[in-house]
Amino acid sequence: MRITISQIKQMKQKGEKITMLTAYDYTTARIVDAAGIPLILVGDSLGMVVLGYESTIPVTMEEMLHHTRAVVRGTKQAMIVGDMPFMTYHVNTDDALRNAARFFQEGGAQAVKLEGGVNVADKVRKIVECGIPVMGHIGLTPQSIYQLSGFKVQGKTPETARKLLKDAQALEEAGAFAIVLETVPSQLASLITQKITVPTIGIGAGAGCDGQVQVINDILGSFTDFVPKHAKQYAKLADIIRDAVTEYDKEVKSGNFPTDKQSSSIDEDILSELE
Repeated sequence: MRITISQIKQMKQKGEKITMLTAYDYTTARIVDAAGIPLILVGDSLGMVVLGYESTIPVTMEEMLHHTRAVVRGTKQAMIVGDMPFMTYHVNTDDALRNAARFFQEGGAQAVKLEGGVNVADKVRKIVECGIPVMGHIGLTPQSIYQLSGFKVQGKTPETARKLLKDAQALEEAGAFAIVLETVPSQLASLITQKITVPTIGIGAGAGCDGQVQVINDILGSFTDFVPKHAKQYAKLADIIRDAVTEYDKEVKSGNFPTDKQSSSIDEDILSELE
């Protein structure tokens, strides 16, 4: 039985911290799900950490659906949230509804995530009215990095802080079941968390949020292009993988791999008949 939005909301009410991680493939999703993580985001961050794009902007619906299906197949308990990519919900409500529905019908997700606050609240409301749970995302919104002049902390002035609070309240009123706060001053994130009734999920927003989300490649140390300030490396898989690949290469070249253990054989009488 998968985690429901009611259970996620109850976690805030009980003061129980909510853990969320990204996953982009079947194997990783199985591991994360088995660890008991309640929320898995198939984030458009896959554009950078899986597909090698410079940002999330080039990611397409087809790419997102491809990875969402893989993650869904690898999970049984976690709620899978599909990240709606750039320009799949911005133009009009019809586009937003159609693409959100694709995450459900074709991807198998149980919720979708949209970036934006007041400016997307009307679309969030319509999607929710159609029976599709929506997670909001405000603060640093990667799909708007050019407008925001890069990956910078948001909400550091009175005007932008007030705007973020209004964005959060607008998303709550529109029916979002949770809101990601990305790269927001911790004091502001705590205030927003206290002002709204739905859970906040922080990333670079301090410990005052109701939960936390991280890109799994960051916490595992498998993505080496850069390490975000908000990420803690719990492992350094890049080093482990590099060492394993190097050892494999050496053994193949030296003839030490494969051994009889990794090989199969047939009866010698069969071989003699072939000679």
